[in-house]
Amino acid sequence: MDERILALLSAVAGGTVSVQAAFEELKDMPFQDLTHTKIDLHRQLRKGIQEVIFGEGKTFEQIEEIVRSMTEKGVDVLATRIDPEKGGRLIESFPEGGYHKAARCFTIKKDTSVRGKGTILVVSAGTSDIPVAEEACTTSTFFGNVTETLYDVGVAGIHRLLQNLDLLKKARVVIVAAGMEGALPSIVAGIVAAPVIAVPTSIGYGASFGGISALLAMLNSCSTVATFNIDNGFGAAYFATLINRL
Repeated sequence: MDERILALLSAVAGGTVSVQAAFEELKDMPFQDLTHTKIDLHRQLRKGIQEVIFGEGKTFEQIEEIVRSMTEKGVDVLATRIDPEKGGRLIESFPEGGYHKAARCFTIKKDTSVRGKGTILVVSAGTSDIPVAEEACTTSTFFGNVTETLYDVGVAGIHRLLQNLDLLKKARVVIVAAGMEGALPSIVAGIVAAPVIAVPTSIGYGASFGGISALLAMLNSCSTVATFNIDNGFGAAYFATLINRL
């Protein structure tokens, strides 16, 4: 049972909290209904990872209300796809938070414990793929993983990758973000024993079709990689976290 529920029941039994006050606290525990959003407050109990705010398409006022509600419940906050204008306003409203411009993420993190059992390495094929890689890096760090990065080591200059074999081989999970032809995850998976998670990015010329070419290449990899959706650095880091906690 949730420790908060046990504490409330104990407080009611001890007479330090009224039944009505306990009810008001308990009613929001499964989820809190903000009308526009229903915050899943028990997700961390079920999954070990709290709910994350997807900022794209939400108004600033909606995001602010969600963040405020989560912080009032003592839940750490990760909001993804937050543009710089909204990020700046969130910092004004929540000065204890941080805005990660390259990743387009806003975080409020009080639990700094490390829960992952090894290092998650985030690799980008090119400099243009870094925003997606940074979303993965910020997410991975937020979820309590030791996280390292290796950027701009794509197949156009493969020696840059091969000069970092020690870094690649010590990782417990490797996330590779690549656009263009999407070949880098296959090469990394052919080198390391750790699981490799591929993230196609929407970077490339016309025939890349906004990342579809890279996506199809990764799905057809002969090196066996786990492939996430286009530009989904968050999803890759979430899944890498589950692996790193096994």
